[in-house]
Amino acid sequence: MKYKVTVKMSTVEYFSLIGKSKEAGISQSEFVRQSIMNTAVVQRLTPELNAEIRKLSGMANNLNQIARKANALGYDHIRSEYLFLANKIDRIINKIL
Repeated sequence: MKYKVTVKMSTVEYFSLIGKSKEAGISQSEFVRQSIMNTAVVQRLTPELNAEIRKLSGMANNLNQIARKANALGYDHIRSEYLFLANKIDRIINKIL
């Protein structure tokens, strides 16, 4: 079974299609078909994933503060704070992956 799809394009997109199909030595239709079959679609970030990324950003700020404390007071004074935050970061990264 064959289907026909009509697509609206800007002038730039249309001439890009013409140029690329000529360069590839195939028809415009074949170029579009091959482009569709060989393209990977990347899923948008979900609201949940965006929330996790925001958490990581906040934790990065906290980590910078811990680093400043470590430079001022020495690592031994902030070790437990660092380990707690590092554990939280690991859990969030594992959720994302």
